[in-house]
Amino acid sequence: MIFRRVKNLIVICTLAGLGISCDRSEKFSEPLPKVVDFNFHVKPILVQNCYLCHGPDPSSRKAELRLDTYEGATAALKEGGHAIVPGKTSKSNLVQRIYNEDPGMVMPPPETNLKLTEREKALLNKWIDQGAEWKEHWSFISPETKIAISDPKAIDFLIDKRLDEKGLEKVPVSNKNSLIRRVSYLLTGLPPNPKEVHDFISDTSSVAYEKMVDRYLNSSAYGERWARHWMDLVRYAETKGHEFDYTITGAWKYRDYLIRAFNEDVPYDQILKEHIAGDLLENPRENKDTGVSESRLGTTFFVMGEGTHSPVDVRQDEADRIDNMIDVTTKTFQGLTVSCAKCHDHKFDPITAADYYALYGVMESTRFSPVPADVGKEKKLAAHELVKLKSYMRKLVADKWSTDKNNYEKINFAKNTAGPSTNKDYTVIGDFRGMDFDGWTSDGFAFGQRTTLGDPIVDPATGKLLGLQDGKASSKFMGTGIFGALRSPNMVLDKDFVGVRALGQNSSIRIIIDNFQLIQNPIYGGMDQKVNTENWNNFVFNVAAWKGRKAYIEIIPGGYERHIYNLQEDAFIEAQYAVTYDGEWPADLENNISTEQTKDNWATLDISPENVKMLNKDLKKGKLPLNFPELKTVVDSSQQLAKKLKTDSFFNGIYDGYGIDSPVFNRGNYKEPSEEHIPRRFLSVLSLGDSIFKSEGSGRKELAEVMLNKDNPLTSRVMVNRIWHHLFGKGIVETVDNFGLQGKLPSHPELLDYLAVKFQNDGWSIKNMIRTIVTSETFKRSTLRSDGLASADPNNIYLASFPVRRLEAEAIRDGILFVTESLDSTMYGPPVATYLTEFMQGRGRPGKSGPLDGEGRRSIYLEVRRNFLEPMMTTFDRPIPFSTFGSRNVTNVPSQSLILMNDPLVAQQAEIMAEKLMEKGLVSFEEKVQWIYMQAFSRLATSEELKKASSFFNMLRTMEGKENAEENQEMEVWKEYCHSIFNLKEFIYLI
Repeated sequence: MIFRRVKNLIVICTLAGLGISCDRSEKFSEPLPKVVDFNFHVKPILVQNCYLCHGPDPSSRKAELRLDTYEGATAALKEGGHAIVPGKTSKSNLVQRIYNEDPGMVMPPPETNLKLTEREKALLNKWIDQGAEWKEHWSFISPETKIAISDPKAIDFLIDKRLDEKGLEKVPVSNKNSLIRRVSYLLTGLPPNPKEVHDFISDTSSVAYEKMVDRYLNSSAYGERWARHWMDLVRYAETKGHEFDYTITGAWKYRDYLIRAFNEDVPYDQILKEHIAGDLLENPRENKDTGVSESRLGTTFFVMGEGTHSPVDVRQDEADRIDNMIDVTTKTFQGLTVSCAKCHDHKFDPITAADYYALYGVMESTRFSPVPADVGKEKKLAAHELVKLKSYMRKLVADKWSTDKNNYEKINFAKNTAGPSTNKDYTVIGDFRGMDFDGWTSDGFAFGQRTTLGDPIVDPATGKLLGLQDGKASSKFMGTGIFGALRSPNMVLDKDFVGVRALGQNSSIRIIIDNFQLIQNPIYGGMDQKVNTENWNNFVFNVAAWKGRKAYIEIIPGGYERHIYNLQEDAFIEAQYAVTYDGEWPADLENNISTEQTKDNWATLDISPENVKMLNKDLKKGKLPLNFPELKTVVDSSQQLAKKLKTDSFFNGIYDGYGIDSPVFNRGNYKEPSEEHIPRRFLSVLSLGDSIFKSEGSGRKELAEVMLNKDNPLTSRVMVNRIWHHLFGKGIVETVDNFGLQGKLPSHPELLDYLAVKFQNDGWSIKNMIRTIVTSETFKRSTLRSDGLASADPNNIYLASFPVRRLEAEAIRDGILFVTESLDSTMYGPPVATYLTEFMQGRGRPGKSGPLDGEGRRSIYLEVRRNFLEPMMTTFDRPIPFSTFGSRNVTNVPSQSLILMNDPLVAQQAEIMAEKLMEKGLVSFEEKVQWIYMQAFSRLATSEELKKASSFFNMLRTMEGKENAEENQEMEVWKEYCHSIFNLKEFIYLI
């Protein structure tokens, strides 16, 4: 609301003078509350009508007036007076302006196309008259409840309380057939089978319903259902999209991780930690059977975003990727639209651009890498034993040499006297000729945690010592074909060339610029060089075009083919040093070894590159013992252990980089950074103590911790609201991904807070929360509503009845396969290739189509290709995976009916169902119809439905009889009848 200055006009008018009464007598459809609550009655009016010009964003603020804070709203106006004077409507300019009929004075101004209703004006008026009590936004206040957490009737009490307030009468509990179908679909995504229906109806015990609920919660299908809900949040896909739709390596392993996590009821706080920082946890959760880290798989959600293979501006591409990561992370776990603060302070929420770029630094400090998917107990033990053997080999040689005092003195005599070059045309950024990696990080097993300097070279056949290795970073430290990566610290490219002196086989050296991974021609192809040489070679990268950009070097055995990482059995790579330079390759590097290299202990001896050279000379001259028969056994054991470290199973994951604090980008433009760099931290509005992350790495571990801080008001609220949404079709807060000021208010705030507190007290158990909700009377109510109830609460906000719900795309498809007894319940594994119709064309199209029925597997196992999304899934509103979708659209469009009538999968399954019917040996027409009804609807057909079925059947028989021989007529008619069943609303709705 713009408070314009009007020349020569002094507004000296009271409400009475304007004909306004504080005690207005208008009658509203809903009476004004006795006490006007700021969060639930006033703030929504201000947010929708005032914040655009008088909100938190200073760039769009008018007349220096803020209505998003108490201090701003009650401050003196520059024209004189105050917008709000608590308890005094006659002196509050805001009241004067909202009732003013002058187009030049009324607020909101006419040009905004916003207009307050009379009820909204009266609410503002009454709120000020009652003292204008100001509150923090409801979702930023920690949840509290006065109700006993253990009260089994708490949900019904709070729902019924709201019904009483609204004068609404609840409906009775639904019948058993409807209840088991409802529970089965909502907990497992599948209908109940006839035996389960019979058992439940036959069970007359007082705990029959609870037993049925627990059976489905303990079903493996439960994890498949609820994992798919989560996949909507993290924009799950198995390809990158864009032009060539490249595969995301091992994405399906993340899907399987989710299914296991939900089935095992892993606490939600653990799931959150694993997603944000699963690679950094001190005690990662391991698979109970294999010992493989489950926690690290959780971080895969970060890499699920879309990918552009050759962006013209790689820095902008990085900014876009990080923005998507921030958007998905904060919506999923905090229900906030933090990305709206990318270009300026949030227009509505108290989230600043500084908050956004504090999180930007966290994401920018995170690197991406292939991660072995099968590193379990056996591999970890083998690696540990192999390191011990290598140390033992050194000690064995050292002990034998040290028995000769002269040899001992010789070993320690030579010292490294070489100094650094004074040549200023190059900078050594990694020298591996000493004992350590010179500040680089080693990931995986291959490189170990040190160089090869001084390691014995042994003839495996005899155990004879052939010499000592020079210093180098070597992925053969453990053996060939073993995964690992050596990566440099971040650097700013300030010279024309980057060089790495290396040798190897089937391996790669990559320059990662601005964290960009999809390296290929024509723009970035030169930043990935294959290493296939037996001799030391200088690998040169021309980086002149990227001067001033952030980059790091990756040295890795194996390589990428169409962005899929592969590691051959014989792959290895060794490197001596890395350098940046201008002009020619620095000539003096071969003889110049940095004195900054740490002289680590070689067994019990100090060792340096010069020591090793001297020792190798003495070995050749026969001055030192060469025969170590016992080393043959050690070498044999080492080779056997090395075989256990090999792997060919990977997923795209993340690991911690070096901490980067980002500047604020003016208007979101990285080319206009602020001088100040924002420390990595959490959102300032939540006031969770000193939230600046002290980590030298990304700060993701601290981010997870602050999200789970006991005073964080959002984490538990957001998750229990998601659970409620998936059970009732609508959250207590309808905008499940937005708990900010533009989000919807909770329909039952006391209930939301009770569930949030209970969720934490119950150890963050998702299954317990679901059980609590579905065993309530509220959940068990019928969907049938009287005309009066439908009129009084048309959107069923207050839940006097259970809402009629359409099934999701996956449940419809899986339900069809289930009732036709075609569903393959096999769990886990690589996705089933997408069935490609002739209309699904374009670049990146797979060369081969998958099967029409997806091999009978559940929909969660069907491939999700961004450029070739499955038509049936899309038609029934499965979201396109580009951001968080906590709530799917629920449409009712002709194309859905056309799918059910014409899709070849539906027709195929109708025929299969007819064949199964014929195989049952049922004699009478009624028996056959009843079998179909029980399969499809979990109930028996009524007498009226049997009559309609008979009439329909006779009509079909007459039509089919004209075109088919007698022997085929029966099958064709039943096929058409089964097909018609799939097209009934009851088949795709829970009613």
